[in-house]
Amino acid sequence: MRMNHATLLCLPALVLPLAAQDASPAETETLVKEAIAFAKANGKEAAVKEITKTGGKFHRHGGELYVFIYDMDGKVVAHGQGASKIGVNQMNAKDPDGVEFVKERIKLAKAKGKGWHDYQYVNPTTQKKQPKTSYIEVWDNLIFGAGIYKK
Repeated sequence: MRMNHATLLCLPALVLPLAAQDASPAETETLVKEAIAFAKANGKEAAVKEITKTGGKFHRHGGELYVFIYDMDGKVVAHGQGASKIGVNQMNAKDPDGVEFVKERIKLAKAKGKGWHDYQYVNPTTQKKQPKTSYIEVWDNLIFGAGIYKK
């Protein structure tokens, strides 16, 4: 296809809707794998710092997609929603429907080492409860994960 100036002027209109799309499951899984690779290459401390840093390389889609790390006892090691969550034990945390989603996450991590799980969560950009699914993967006895909201 030969492009002229009119064709090139139309291209941004074609690209913008794609940029505004929600995160995909594939992107979510890739983000978790990137965080693990970063931790392997730079150490856990550097990974915790980068994951927790607002607007860092592990934050996407305006902060809706971010990485978190839990230990196998439910304690937050790093969290894309901020440093205030670090060190907090979330083992008994419940979603808005009363589901102990961190226990489910740990159960999945211990049984399979990786996978997806569903729960409810308050979306930080809309402040509304939404169904969410998270991909988790275990590395060095830590649970790395990221989640996306379902529509």
